[in-house]
Amino acid sequence: MSPWIRTTTERYGVVKWNFAAKSEKQLSLAVGETVHIEKACEGWYMGYLARNKEKKGAFPANFVELKGVIIEKRGNEEEVTSAEMPLVKEVTTTLREWGSIWKQLFVVNKKERFSQVQALMWDLMEWRSQLLSGTLPGDEFKELKQKVTSKIDYGNKILELDLVVRDVNGNILDPDNASVISLFRAHEDATTKITERIKEEQSNVQMDHSGVSARIQSSPTHSLYVFVRNFVCRIGEESELFMSLYDPIKQVIISENYLIRWGDKGFPKDVEMLNNLKVVFTDLGNKDLNREKIYLICQIVRVGRMDLKETHKKCTLGLRRPFGVAVMDISDIIKGKTECDEEKQHFIPFQPVLAENDFLHTLLTKVTTSRGDSGGQGLWVTMKALVGDIVQIRKEYPHLVDRSTVVARKLGFPEIIMPGDIRNDIYLTLHSGDFDKYNKTTQKNVEVIMLVCDEEGKIVPNAICLGAGDKPVNEYRSVIYYQVKQPRWMETFKVAIPLEEMQRIHLRFMFRHRSSQESKDKSEKNFAMAFVRLMKEDGTVMHDGQHDLVVFKGDSKRMEDVSSYLFLPSERTNSDTHKGSTLMRHNSTAGSLSVSSRDGFIISTLVCSTKLTQNVGLLGLLKWRTRPELLKENLQDLKLIDGEEVVKFLQDTLDALFNIMMEHSQTDDYDILVFDALIYIIGLIADRKFQHFNTVLEAYIKQHFSATLAYK
Repeated sequence: MSPWIRTTTERYGVVKWNFAAKSEKQLSLAVGETVHIEKACEGWYMGYLARNKEKKGAFPANFVELKGVIIEKRGNEEEVTSAEMPLVKEVTTTLREWGSIWKQLFVVNKKERFSQVQALMWDLMEWRSQLLSGTLPGDEFKELKQKVTSKIDYGNKILELDLVVRDVNGNILDPDNASVISLFRAHEDATTKITERIKEEQSNVQMDHSGVSARIQSSPTHSLYVFVRNFVCRIGEESELFMSLYDPIKQVIISENYLIRWGDKGFPKDVEMLNNLKVVFTDLGNKDLNREKIYLICQIVRVGRMDLKETHKKCTLGLRRPFGVAVMDISDIIKGKTECDEEKQHFIPFQPVLAENDFLHTLLTKVTTSRGDSGGQGLWVTMKALVGDIVQIRKEYPHLVDRSTVVARKLGFPEIIMPGDIRNDIYLTLHSGDFDKYNKTTQKNVEVIMLVCDEEGKIVPNAICLGAGDKPVNEYRSVIYYQVKQPRWMETFKVAIPLEEMQRIHLRFMFRHRSSQESKDKSEKNFAMAFVRLMKEDGTVMHDGQHDLVVFKGDSKRMEDVSSYLFLPSERTNSDTHKGSTLMRHNSTAGSLSVSSRDGFIISTLVCSTKLTQNVGLLGLLKWRTRPELLKENLQDLKLIDGEEVVKFLQDTLDALFNIMMEHSQTDDYDILVFDALIYIIGLIADRKFQHFNTVLEAYIKQHFSATLAYK
C-alpha cells in the first residue's frame, strides 16, 4: 500500500455522506460535520472532526466536500479556518447548532417548534446559497445581510441561545475592541428589535398551505422547475424527448418544448448533460393557474429506421418516427395545493404508440383519459412550483435556477410585459395535411422539410429552434406517419429571425415520400411544395391562427427556385372556389408549377413579438416618421385599437408619443392629440382588465422615460 502523504491544499472539508467506521483506525462521519485533513492516500484521508480533536482516523475522500482555507501560524502550531466570508461562516455554524437542537425537538415530539426551526433553517440555507452565488449587486447584498442577521438573532432568541451583539452593519461586535457602554447599548437595541420581530412573527403565524396558495394566486407570474433525473425505456435507437405543459381540456400545448436528445445507450446524447437536465417553464399567469387541469407531458420521437423490426443493413436510417408519450397531472403542484419538495422523485409512466399510425397528439388525448401498463418504463423527475418571473426566481432560488438552467417560455405573452423584455418569436405548428397517392398503390410516407429562405431563395442558417435547450438548426424535418393519407402532426417549433430581416423572409415547405429501403429512398425527389411570407405588404406580421396553404406540384428543381413561386398567392381563401381557381390563372404565366387541387396542407402560427404588430393602425403610430402625413389620423385612431395590443407595446407606444411631442415642440398641432392618447393609455391601465400593467408603467417612468421637456 502507498504511504500516507501530508496534505498541503486539502486541509478542511464538510461531510456530505454518513460514514460508519469499520475498524478502530477509521473515523465515523455524519452529514454536515467539519473535518480537518492531515494526510491523504489512494482515495482516503486521515484527520479528525472539528468538534473532537482527540480522535483521529481514516475516512473516504469522496465523502467530503473540500473547502478553501486560511492558514495562520501561531508559534509551532497552525490554525486552519474556512475561507468563507464571515457572514457565511456564521450562517454555517448557526445551522449546525440549530440542526442538533432540531433533531432533539423531533425526539421529544415538540411538533410545532420542530416545524418552526425547520422553516428558519430552510430560509437560512436558501439565503446562504444566494450569498455564495456571488451574483448579488451591492444594495441587494446589504439587504440580504440584514435579513440573515435578523433571522439568526430571532432563531437564537426563541431557542434560548446566547444573543449575538452586532454593529449597525450587522457585523458581530468584538468585545475586546468595544466599550462597556457601547456593548450595553447594542445589546439593548438587539433585544428591542428581536422582541418586535417575535410579535410580528406571531401575527403572521404559520403561513400555512392556504397562505402559500394565496401567495401563488396573488403573484402575476409563475414558473415550474423540472429536473429530469432519468428516462428508462427500451428503444435501442436514439430518441428526442419533447417536454411541455399541456391543457387536456382544451387539448392545447401551452409552453415551448424542452428538448432532450437521448442516446441509444440509455443516457443523454451529450453525456455532460447527465444529472444536469433542468428546465424552468416560465411566464405562466393567473389565467393559466385557473385552468381546470395542467399536465406535464413528454412526446417521444424515435430517430432511426422506419420499422424497429427491420434488421437488414439496407434500410433507411435517420427517420423521425412516433414512439410514445408520458403524461402527469401537475394541477395541484402548480397551483400550490400540494406541497412539493424539490428532492421528491415522481415517476411519469410511458405509453407507447400502439397502432403504427397513432398520431402522438391523438395518443395524448387517449392517455389523459385512460392509462395502460407502462411496464416500469418512463421518466423520473423532481419538480417545484416557483413564484415570480425568471429574474425573480434566479434571485430567490439560486440553488435551483442558475445560468445553466434552460428557460422554456409560454406560447404567448406573460400577463405583464416589463419594459426591456424584448421578444421576437414566431411559433409555427405543422398542423395537418391531406395527400393523394397519385400513381402509387399505397399511401405515401410523407415527410415535411421546412426551410427559412430570403427573397433570393438563400437558406437563412440557424433560424429554427426545435425546443428550449437545443441548438438552432437550418431545417426542420417532420415526424413520418406510415402510409397515412391525412397526417396530423401538431408539431410546434420556433422561428427566430432578426427584426430587420423579417420583410425579406418566407418559409418553404417541401414534401417528400420516404421509403424504408435505402436504395429506393435515395431516388425519391420532392413531390410538392408550399410557402408563406412572414410579413404582409402593409408591414404587419402574419395573423395568428390557421393558414390553409396552397400546395404546388412540378419539377423538383423548379420547386426550389423562388422565381417560379414567390409571386404566386400562398394561401387559399374562402373565395377560391374549386380549391384555387384564381391560382390556376397565375399558373398559365408561371408555366412551371401547377396547383395541386388534390393535396392540402395546414399550418398555424402564433407571433410573440414586442416589436412586430398585427395591427395596421398601431404600426402607423409606432413608425410615424415613415408617413408623417398620416400622423394626425394615426393618433386619432389609437382609441380604436384593441387595448390588449396597445399594452403589449406599451414602452414603444409611450416612446413614440413623447418623441412626437418633443419633435413638434415648436407648434401645438399635435399637443392635444398626444395628450388625449396618453390619457387613453393611463385610462386603459386603470381599467381592471389591465391593472397589472401598473407596475410596467411605474418601471417605464423610473427607468425608461427620457422626454425631459415634455412637462412644458
